[in-house]
Amino acid sequence: KCRILRCNSEFVAATEPGGGAVGNDDYCSALRAYSLCTRLTSRACWGDLSYHSAVQGIEDLMIQHRCPQTGPTSRPRPQAPMSRHEGHPALDTCSYNKSFQRREGRLPSFVHCGVFGDPHIRTFQDDFQTCRVHGAWPLIDNNYLYVQATSTPVSKGSNATALTKITIIFKDFKECIDQQIYQAELNNVPAAFSDGSTNGGERRGGNSLKVLGQVPGQSIEIQAAYIGTTVIVRQTGSFLSFSIQIPMEVANTSTEEQDLQLCMGGCPTLERLPFFPSSSALQEARIKCGKELPKEDIYFQACVFDVLATGDINATAAATLALKDARIFIQEKDKLHLLPSLSSKNSPSHMTFFLMLFFVMMFSIL
Repeated sequence: KCRILRCNSEFVAATEPGGGAVGNDDYCSALRAYSLCTRLTSRACWGDLSYHSAVQGIEDLMIQHRCPQTGPTSRPRPQAPMSRHEGHPALDTCSYNKSFQRREGRLPSFVHCGVFGDPHIRTFQDDFQTCRVHGAWPLIDNNYLYVQATSTPVSKGSNATALTKITIIFKDFKECIDQQIYQAELNNVPAAFSDGSTNGGERRGGNSLKVLGQVPGQSIEIQAAYIGTTVIVRQTGSFLSFSIQIPMEVANTSTEEQDLQLCMGGCPTLERLPFFPSSSALQEARIKCGKELPKEDIYFQACVFDVLATGDINATAAATLALKDARIFIQEKDKLHLLPSLSSKNSPSHMTFFLMLFFVMMFSIL
């Protein structure tokens, strides 16, 4: 199996403060170890976007730091335990919310990201976008968590896509958990990690990460208490969906090299589809979606888009469940229902609307 995320984690552990790399020679040694790790996993990772990004990044860093290609390689030191505050029990180490509350005197602020349908993305900043992304794209990539979603065309010759695979990597975390990988594919939403386990391993904080099956084969919930995070993965008809609630502090731990995150910044500008407004021509789709989503917000509009683009009546359920997850995860209820005009920074012109309508109707015919 591809182990590129483990290579990434080991390099971060070796080069972060206290990780062992104190000078340029140590840094070069860590880079060579990183390069060796990628070579050992190259065959399994050949089709992985993160692998190729890492290989290119290593090459650039070797040049930037003038590192010799040959020389000693360092293994990363074991990560040090989380710093404990005086008088606070060690049990707080693997409970992010408790640790944060003791430190700050309040609970952390959370952000929510939801991805569903064709695919529609509600970002951490409450921007709402419809994307035409094909293939594998990172939703989240920070120091603790990596999430990748794969979209494929809903039918031959169609530009409409749907989530068909979701990979989640919980990175090795100090004394709490071993690295764990969760993977869901269309018609296969397991209630366990890839190794068959349902928790974070044998470390004393292993139960601070666990998979809970909600509806067998259809939805699961992953609770990662050590980073204060909850994830829900669902299948509805021919769609997968992803929802997450994560502390703002954890979501913002990414580096400049981890700049492509759809949940953080949305999809690239050239991959965004404009969001069309309601119209009498869309009456049938509006009626179908209105039965489940009476408030004409971004979830209603996404539902209309999906019904027209795919002809799949289950698109109504995908949007309905995405809204259900948002109700669970969003603390400020006045932010729940985003209006299309407020959630998109690039509202389409009338000409764009009619072009979009034409193409969507063509997709539905195909």
